[in-house]
Amino acid sequence: MPEQQTQELPDLIPARMLNEYAYCPRLCWLEWVEAEFADSVDTVDGRFQHRRVDREEGALADPDSTREGEPDAQEAGARQAVDDPVVSRARSVMMSDPALGLITRMDLVEDTGGWAVPVDVKRGAAPEIPEGAYEPERVQLCVQGLVLRANGYTCDHGEIYFAQSRRRVTIPFDEALIARTLELLGQMRAMAALGVRPPPLEASPKCPRCSLAAICLPDEINTLLTGEGPAQEDQVRRLTPARDDALPLYVQKHGAVVGKHGDQLVVKVRQEIIQEARLMETSQVCLFSAAQVTTPALQECLSRDIPVLYFSHGGWFYGMTHGLGHKNMEQRRAQYRAADAPPFCLELARNLIRVKILNARTLLRRNHPEPPSDALDALKRFAQQAEAVESLESLLGVEGMAAKTYFAHFGALLKPAPAADPSPGTAQMSFAFEHRNRRPPRDPVNAMLSFAYALFTKDWTITLASVGFDPYLGFYHQPRYGRPALALDMMEPFRPLIPDSVVLWAVNNGVVAPTDFIRRGQSVALKDEARRKFILAYEKRMDDLVTHPVFNYRISYRRILEVQARLLARTLTGEIPRLPDFLTR
Repeated sequence: MPEQQTQELPDLIPARMLNEYAYCPRLCWLEWVEAEFADSVDTVDGRFQHRRVDREEGALADPDSTREGEPDAQEAGARQAVDDPVVSRARSVMMSDPALGLITRMDLVEDTGGWAVPVDVKRGAAPEIPEGAYEPERVQLCVQGLVLRANGYTCDHGEIYFAQSRRRVTIPFDEALIARTLELLGQMRAMAALGVRPPPLEASPKCPRCSLAAICLPDEINTLLTGEGPAQEDQVRRLTPARDDALPLYVQKHGAVVGKHGDQLVVKVRQEIIQEARLMETSQVCLFSAAQVTTPALQECLSRDIPVLYFSHGGWFYGMTHGLGHKNMEQRRAQYRAADAPPFCLELARNLIRVKILNARTLLRRNHPEPPSDALDALKRFAQQAEAVESLESLLGVEGMAAKTYFAHFGALLKPAPAADPSPGTAQMSFAFEHRNRRPPRDPVNAMLSFAYALFTKDWTITLASVGFDPYLGFYHQPRYGRPALALDMMEPFRPLIPDSVVLWAVNNGVVAPTDFIRRGQSVALKDEARRKFILAYEKRMDDLVTHPVFNYRISYRRILEVQARLLARTLTGEIPRLPDFLTR
C-alpha cells in the first residue's frame, strides 16, 4: 500500500459531515476529504424541501436577551409541556465554535422567549422509534445546540421537522447525546488525520439509497478484497445505475452555433433552430470543424460539469473545455507517484495489453466464418508473452506482433458490401481490408477505425477527468504534448469490444456503404451524413448492456468505463491489490 501522509485538518468541521460520519465513515471521507458528490432523487428532493429555509431571512435576537445559565430539569420539562410563543425566527443561520472546531448552517433558529431552539428540516418521514430520530440526525442537531451555547445562547433542546410526516420531533440535548456527539467528533478527526479511506460497509441496507454508491463501490471493493475470482450471481448488488440518462450532443453542421435558451442548449444554423437538448439530459457537447458555442452556453456547461469537446472535420480529437476539475488532489498525487514507479507501470501495462490481446482473440473466434486456428494460437501465445515481458519496450514489440496478427484476419469479419453505382470520388471504394493504416487512413475501414478510436479516446478522457485523474499522464503510453496518455492506456482492453465492434456492426448491417466515403489524395474520410450514422452506431454500442465479467451484473459499456476508472483509483491508493481485468467471456 502506498505510504499515507498525515492530513492537514481544517480548523472547522461542518456539522453535516458529522451526520455523514455517524451514518457511514466512508461516506464522510468521500464527501469531506475527497470532495466527491453525486445527486440522487433523495438529494434533489432534499434541496427542494430546503428551498425556503436555505434563504437567509429574519434576525436572531442578541444572546444577552436570553436567560442566563443552563435551565434545570424542571424548567426543561415545563418548557416542553407548554407551548411558549415564538418571539422571532431566523433562517439559514451560520455559526461556529472555534474551541470545538465546529461550524454549522442551521435551517431555522427560533427564539421562544428566552431559549434558542434550532430546527433542522429533513425530507423523509419521522421514524417510529423511542429516540424520535436516528443517531446521525440527532448528532447533527446536537452540534447546532453546542454551537448556539458557545455563542452565548441558552439552548436545551432542538427540533427536527420531517417534511413527509409534516410534524416536528423534539430532541433534548442530554448528557448522553452530548457525550456521543463529542465522541464521534473525535473519531472523525482521527480518521481524517490518519489519511486512510475507511473500508466500505459489508452488504449494508444503507448502500442502495446512498447517492455515492456508484462512487464508493462497496460490494465491488469487498468482492475484490476476498480474492475469490468472479462473483456468483446476485453476490454483488448493482448499485451503479445500468445506464446514464444524460447523452452526448454532437454538432457537426458547418457554421452551427450552440447557444443557451432557458434550460436548453439550442443549435442554430443561420438563425434557424436545427436541434435542441435539455441541459440536464446532456453529458457532453462535441463540436466538429467550424461549429461554435456561445459564451453563455459555455459558462452554463462549465457550471454543470458538462465538458465541451473539439474535433476536426475528419474527427481528430483536439481537446476539451471543462470546469475547475475534480478536487481530490490526493488521488492525482497517487497517480504521479505511480507514474514514477517503473515496476507498477510495467505490471499495469502488462495486464492491460494481455487482456487486449485475449479480447481480440475472442472477437476473431466469435465472428470469423472459419476461425483461423494458427492466428488464435498465436494470439494466445502473445498474451502469455505480454504477461512475462520485463520492459515496456518489449511489451510494445509483443503488442505490435499481436496487432499485426489480429488485423491480418480482421477483413474476413466484414461482409462484402452490395454493388452500387459508382459516383465521383467513390468508384474505387470498397470494404476490402488488408492491414491497419492511419495518419491518414487510406481506405474506408481504416477511416472508420480511426474515427471510432478518436470517439473512444474522447470518452475515456472525459471519464478519467471526471473521477479525478490527470488524463495526460499514463503508465504505458509515455507523456507527449497534447496526448491523453492515460486514456490511451485504459482503452487498450476495450479496443476490440467497442471501437472495432462498432466498425463491424456498421459494415455488416449496412449502416454505411462504400459510397459514404470520399477520397482526398491518399486520405479517405466519412461524409457528413455517414459520420452522423456512424456516431449513432457508436453511441448505441456504448449504451449496450453487458454482463460485467467480475461482478456479474449488467450495465452499459459507458458505465463500465466509470467503474474501471474508479477501481484504478482504488488500486493507486492501495485499497485493492490490482485493477481487475475486463476480459470478455
